[in-house]
Amino acid sequence: MSIRIKGDRSIKTPTGLSTRPTPSKVRAAVFNILQSRIKNANWLDICAGSGAMGAEALTRGASKVVGIELSAIACRIVHENWHKFAQPEQQFQIIKGDAIKILPKLQPQFFDLVYFDPPYQSDLYEPVLKALPPLLTEKALAIAECDRLRPLPDEIGNLICCDRRQYGQTALAFYQLKSPV
Repeated sequence: MSIRIKGDRSIKTPTGLSTRPTPSKVRAAVFNILQSRIKNANWLDICAGSGAMGAEALTRGASKVVGIELSAIACRIVHENWHKFAQPEQQFQIIKGDAIKILPKLQPQFFDLVYFDPPYQSDLYEPVLKALPPLLTEKALAIAECDRLRPLPDEIGNLICCDRRQYGQTALAFYQLKSPV
């Protein structure tokens, strides 16, 4: 399967059904919503899959993109894809492993934007979202992609849902840090 990124450039994707690329209409919607926030942002891509979301962030000027992916084959493909899109001043890193174990090890890094797209039926949503706050900048936005029939809660740990969008079977929940009382 071939995925097109901004500028009509294609990226490689892992074969088989182990990764489910974010549909192009969802990618376009996310980057339209985030357009004013991406330039110079630090982007975290959890369950990176093919790396399409990180590649889109790189093409739009993110200064740093970090990805977490369990599959070694997908990690190699993500690295190849991001290398193709990154400019010399941009940094990128793909980390192979379990997101729940890796997230605490990312400190003291901070991220402005997070995209989280696990297998829809997984039990990763709550533990991963609960682990994010120490890695987020004050005005960070974390976006979780899920099945529209399995909506995510309004609050998870220190995150609160500030927006929801639906595109066919795909739903997006936008989270931000709760305001200190």
